[in-house]
Amino acid sequence: MENEIRFPFLGIVFKHVGEGISIGGFEIKYYGIVIALGFLLGMLAAARMAKKNGVNPDLVFDFIIAVMIPAIIGARLYYVIFSWDYYKDHLTEILNTRSGGLAIYGGIIASVIVMVIFCRVKKIEFFKLADIAVPGLLIGQILGRWGNFFNREAFGGFTNGPLAMQIPTDYFVKHGRLSEIVDAGLYDQAVFVGSGSHMNTYIQVHPTFLYEGLWNLALLILIVIMFRHKKFDGQMLAIYAIGYGVGRFWIEGLRTDQLLIPGTQIAVSQVVAALFAAGALLVLLYQWKKRKH
Repeated sequence: MENEIRFPFLGIVFKHVGEGISIGGFEIKYYGIVIALGFLLGMLAAARMAKKNGVNPDLVFDFIIAVMIPAIIGARLYYVIFSWDYYKDHLTEILNTRSGGLAIYGGIIASVIVMVIFCRVKKIEFFKLADIAVPGLLIGQILGRWGNFFNREAFGGFTNGPLAMQIPTDYFVKHGRLSEIVDAGLYDQAVFVGSGSHMNTYIQVHPTFLYEGLWNLALLILIVIMFRHKKFDGQMLAIYAIGYGVGRFWIEGLRTDQLLIPGTQIAVSQVVAALFAAGALLVLLYQWKKRKH
């Protein structure tokens, strides 16, 4: 029963949602599988965009090989830095990414640094390659968010909304994560499901991983359509930064596991999202004014 995940108002119940598969006694987490799949499909999408825009697809494959490890390191470092209160007493856990703990902004920052170096070495325009990479990045993000589904993480507070997700409280007890929902006030708001002697308690929360996935899907469709009418290199990157920044700012405000700026109650991802969106908006306004004149 603790492995159920329910979407009651949609009439959807997943009865046996595991966290991974075992091969020869070695467990492979679904979290890692979906991230790897996101990398693969994102790479193929970027290669296709490169071919359509007169860029050698081999450059995309070379870049993916160069950026894969730094992106994961960047995502992990970002998470660890803003969760240092925990990791300072659990140093051995820093390298354990199998149960989650990768922050997308850390991965993006690392990827940008690698792309700048890569473009200088390969003598290709940074913004041209960045525009080509954006659709692939979004595909990777959309798929990667499902790792949060399997890990039962990155959810929001209590909701009665149509997309509400229910997770058994027994799951958190079994996995030593009860304090996670108690501290967020979700245990006190748990709902009862069942009848008679078969009643069970579930937390009922915003599936913020799903919100972000749907938001990114809409953004991906918009960017693919607008790519045909692109006016300057870097335009798709700017649209991505604005679109993702606005969506992430809103969605981050719903989450119960926010990474906070030390000594404050300010979510660091909301600050980064706002800076990304504002900076990209200024670029678009500058380019619009420049073209107008």
